[in-house]
Amino acid sequence: MVNEYFKSYVDLFSRMTVNNDKKKFIDAIVAKINLGKARYQGLQAITGVPWFVIGLIHYMEANCDFTKHLHNGDPLSARTIKYPAGYPREGKPPFTFEQSAVSAIKKQNMHKVDDWSVPNILLLLEQYNGMGYRDKTNINSPYLWSFSNLYTKGKYVADNKYDPNAVSKQAGAGVILKRVLEVNNLITVSVATGGSLIVAAAIFFLIFNAE
Repeated sequence: MVNEYFKSYVDLFSRMTVNNDKKKFIDAIVAKINLGKARYQGLQAITGVPWFVIGLIHYMEANCDFTKHLHNGDPLSARTIKYPAGYPREGKPPFTFEQSAVSAIKKQNMHKVDDWSVPNILLLLEQYNGMGYRDKTNINSPYLWSFSNLYTKGKYVADNKYDPNAVSKQAGAGVILKRVLEVNNLITVSVATGGSLIVAAAIFFLIFNAE
């Protein structure tokens, strides 16, 4: 089943293009992530999680604001209030961004991940958000593909409540990921050897909220 999913992700990722009216928006996100590259690289050295992945998490959770927790965007002046609450467990506030980021990464054992392939990233993301789009609808998940040629409409507007006419207003995680990799020349494609996309990358953002 995993191999089947991987083949699907390889196909979708390779065919995905950003909608023309969203290209500037996506590029602005990537530019914002790249501005924090030095700090994200410092965290990569500590945790092993690629810098651009940390940056992407940071954007999705806190709009790349270095005064906010990587866990959920709460202010660094206190432990997190929103879910997941009470982080970092160690130390006393106010926290540095780096303290928060290491806490968030270790909370999900991200520093132990050894498969940085794009298919695995996309699978983990979709599993976290829920496989309902894949299992119960005929559309690609907007959580991954919103703002691209792979998605038009259809969205879960609440738990187990699917609206076929609702349209996601959030950029898809896979869309942002691909553009980050393209802009930073980090994509290596090897379709001939098993159809895999191997990229120095990692899963990101809302996965941190999973217990």
